[in-house]
Amino acid sequence: MKPLNVGLVADPAAPTDVARRMGLDPTNGEGHDPWDVELVSEAFTTGSEDVDAAVARLRDHAREHDWDIVVGLTELPLRDDDGRYLLVEADTQGRTAVLSLPALGGIRTHARARRAVHALLRGLADPSSQDPHRKPLPRRSGRWRLLVGMVLANRPWLLVPGLKSALVAALTTGAIATINSTVWLLAGSLSIWRLVVAMIASLALIVGWLVIDGELWDRPDDDSPEARQRSRLYNTSTVLTLTAGALICYLALYVVNLAWGLFVLDPSIMGGYLQVSMTYRDLFLLAWFVASAATVGGALGSGFESDEAIRAAAYSKREEERRSRLADERS
Repeated sequence: MKPLNVGLVADPAAPTDVARRMGLDPTNGEGHDPWDVELVSEAFTTGSEDVDAAVARLRDHAREHDWDIVVGLTELPLRDDDGRYLLVEADTQGRTAVLSLPALGGIRTHARARRAVHALLRGLADPSSQDPHRKPLPRRSGRWRLLVGMVLANRPWLLVPGLKSALVAALTTGAIATINSTVWLLAGSLSIWRLVVAMIASLALIVGWLVIDGELWDRPDDDSPEARQRSRLYNTSTVLTLTAGALICYLALYVVNLAWGLFVLDPSIMGGYLQVSMTYRDLFLLAWFVASAATVGGALGSGFESDEAIRAAAYSKREEERRSRLADERS
């Protein structure tokens, strides 16, 4: 039996990694025609509202490569004409489909993507399949699911090495502040809610600095509601990604400062020097306060970063790269 020629077109970076690790079974299971899968890593999408253009571009790829079926994997959100976010957009007659990876929710993406692509290929191979033309997400829960998927696709934990100079500056600030008697007195005078406010303010400062310095804020291409909604979605995912990355750095600073304080300081001795009663509880509060102060100091150093991990946190920047690749291909 002659196998079906299947084209798997994936956007560069994360979608290509998902496609390569998919490990599609060439036998397609019992009772189904076998398939021969060819993977192409190439930008084929240009925006969340341009689903039809993406499907048309995939059909062009199918004709060029002589594929029987083509499925595209994108990290962009897909929307229909009613503004609903989609998991899948499919053209059953043209045997073409697009799968939005963020709509999978960001949890166990590889396994979910593999199952989704299997179902799409079998549905497109069988004209009598009842597989729907498109799969919209629920309006409320679907939007949150998509947003979570976009944030996790940004991999905020990879921001930590991208903020290496900021972390060095913060660790230096924290090491000095931990053994400063004035800082001990100041930390001891702060209530819990003030420490919480200081933490939130420090995280907001470094996130704001990264957005401004890296020019990560996305602006609509035009005044259409679709463009404005896309920018809001991109900006929300960028801010959440940067916040998650900054919070990871903050927790790391707290742990390092606490370990340093426990190693070199004795609260009772420091309390005797300051003529106040101090316990290890004060040391934990000190490490909390120092982490906030060090984060503020580290934010000033983050502007000198050139690591692409920071810019990769913004969907708008990847969208610019995607558009640039498509423009180069057309020229």
